[in-house]
Amino acid sequence: MTETKSNNGLKVIAGLLGVVLLGTIIYTVSLYQDKKKTTTALMQEKDLVVEDLNSLKSEYDKAILESNATNEELVAARDNIAKYIDSVKSMKADLSTLRRYRNQVAVLKKEREQLLAQVDSLQRSNTLIAMERDSTFVELEKQTVFNDSLVVQNTQLADAVERGSALNLSNFTVDAVKERGSGKLVSTSRAKATDKFKICFTVADNVIAEAGDREFLLEVLDPQGNILGGGASKSNEEGASVSYSKGTNFYYENKNLDVCDYINKPAGDFQKGNYMVNVYDDKLKLLGTSKFTLK
Repeated sequence: MTETKSNNGLKVIAGLLGVVLLGTIIYTVSLYQDKKKTTTALMQEKDLVVEDLNSLKSEYDKAILESNATNEELVAARDNIAKYIDSVKSMKADLSTLRRYRNQVAVLKKEREQLLAQVDSLQRSNTLIAMERDSTFVELEKQTVFNDSLVVQNTQLADAVERGSALNLSNFTVDAVKERGSGKLVSTSRAKATDKFKICFTVADNVIAEAGDREFLLEVLDPQGNILGGGASKSNEEGASVSYSKGTNFYYENKNLDVCDYINKPAGDFQKGNYMVNVYDDKLKLLGTSKFTLK
């Protein structure tokens, strides 16, 4: 009788263990399927970001072909988008990084609308100036002094419209440096030897821009697409936002101005791989992009 009860107890325990094992297997399979779905969704989102960037690049290609003369701003914007495409393709897909690039796509779309509108305005202005000059030449014999003055004014107007009021970079460099005991900084290409990044740029002269205190935003992306530094963010009136590593402040007086700032290394050493540095103005317009590699 006692042996029968013992056998029954063992059967119950074996049954419970079987139920637990089956539940464990079902849970493990469910986790694997969820991870697979998440990975697939991230890759699809990554493909959509690349598709949006390729679409923007195609629109710039078309605008450049339709321009009567080479427009450096259009070419620079197109080349920056090409760099973003390369960066997105090579990055490791994760939700936060893709969200940041999706936000950047929105910023680039607004920049494209503003830039194309500016190009269209310049073309209309140039057409108007050409018509005014033709009229001036017809009246040249009668109003020589007046027309000479008008030609000068039209030339000045064309120059002012071309330059615009926005600040731009005429030079942009990024250097990985090691700080010696004496305090002297020397360039290096090795990740373990790097103490900080030296970011330098020249703000081009602009007589139309308003003089005063300015702030540019420095965004440094590591090989995994993460933002080095504090990772603060800023939004503009249009609702677009940019996360950045550091804000650098300077006083602008409408003349060429050289600005340098540093990004210190995070805890531990810098990682090996490809880095990208972006510079934005205070309205979140992308002014320049630079890529480099640490060995």
